[in-house]
Amino acid sequence: MKASEHHLHKTDSFITDYLVATLEKLFDPIPVPIILVDDQARIKMINSVFASYLGYEKEQLIGKHVADVDKNTRFPYVLKSKKSEIAWKHRFENGHTAIVHRIPVVEDGDVKFGFGMVLFQDLEEFKDIIKENKLLETELIHIKKQLKKLYGATYSWETIIGDSEKMIQVKYMGRKVAQTHSNVLLLGESGTGKELFAHAIHNDSRRTHHPFVKVNCAAIPSNLLESELFGYAEGAFTGARKGGKIGKFELANGGSIFLDEIGDMHMDMQVKLLRVLQEREFEKVGDNKPITIDIRVIAATNKNLRELVNEGTFREDLYYRLNVMTIELPPLRERRGDIKDLARLLVNKLSNQLGKYVTTISQETMQYLKNYDWPGNVRELENILERAINLTEGDTILPMHLPSYITSQKVRHVSDGPIQALNEIIEEAERVAISRCLTYTNGNKLKTAKLLHISRSSLYDKIEKYDL
Repeated sequence: MKASEHHLHKTDSFITDYLVATLEKLFDPIPVPIILVDDQARIKMINSVFASYLGYEKEQLIGKHVADVDKNTRFPYVLKSKKSEIAWKHRFENGHTAIVHRIPVVEDGDVKFGFGMVLFQDLEEFKDIIKENKLLETELIHIKKQLKKLYGATYSWETIIGDSEKMIQVKYMGRKVAQTHSNVLLLGESGTGKELFAHAIHNDSRRTHHPFVKVNCAAIPSNLLESELFGYAEGAFTGARKGGKIGKFELANGGSIFLDEIGDMHMDMQVKLLRVLQEREFEKVGDNKPITIDIRVIAATNKNLRELVNEGTFREDLYYRLNVMTIELPPLRERRGDIKDLARLLVNKLSNQLGKYVTTISQETMQYLKNYDWPGNVRELENILERAINLTEGDTILPMHLPSYITSQKVRHVSDGPIQALNEIIEEAERVAISRCLTYTNGNKLKTAKLLHISRSSLYDKIEKYDL
């Protein structure tokens, strides 16, 4: 052997021994079984934990072929194939079953070492971890569902009923607004569905997978609203919760915050809200550390904010900050064509909630509903129908089940209009006669058929024909 080759061999041997000694110092204290073999699968280093796991002292194993210690070993194959085996199930000769790694260390195409690690010393330990992980995943899914209920948007455009011209226009506007990041101001009388629109806008936006947080500015006393919106630091005031509290703005980060009844917000809070809209940051009560947020504000009110500005009870600069994209929701009296569909949907929902089998609204009853002006809008319609369902003994809501202030109004029948064809007049008379008879018999179809001197099957056909 030439002197230079002999020197190189000595250098390589020195580096190998030095590396092994270093790795032994590094890995021996670690409570994870670790082994290092040379290119012939002879054990160069094994830590105390692994030796004990195999039933030996580590000094007994150094220099031995790994197959002499564990006949089930796959290390020779790994070194020959130069392919790692990661997270493989392995049954050791002593009966232990574990999850192991076997990794060949390759340099310039040649295998220098093989590195092994026992990830789980007992397969049951691995199974327990998988089981625990599945339980944690189930718990996480449950928590996400709870958070979705608490801070998620429920309604979409499909759940907002209305095909009248005005509703088509406002829903179109809502869809356009949803695709922007701008603040939204929803105007409309109480009960017109402002909250439903806020839900739908959030659900249709890029923020749909982030929180939707609701705050009723009129329901929270002004002295508590600041800590509700911004949260507070620990020790901020007497009785403050240990660890402080996260405010609604922080909860809504990345998503949308719905500020209902914004017109009732106190002037002091309006100043603080304006700063959030301008700077996109705030401080918790009792803290001076700014918190940066990314939110969209959807505000709603049944008041005329322009008038409040003129009266000096609403800040003009805040009004302009909110009044970027404004949607005015029409009252129910301006979209009477939607009443029929709304009423049917509500009857179905309320019947299920109340445990009643009510499926039909008589045509005469529907006419009364369409004639009424609904100052309380959809919310009032829902209350009236709930009352009617509770009073109904059969499956049909009749005029007698409505409050007198609704039925005392003159119902506009078709006969009040221009001269009709004879068959239309006859059909109208027949419809009214059947409707009144159903009212008289409290919806009893057998009695109604007898009083009208027609068969029960004929009565059912006419009820279906006239949508009674």
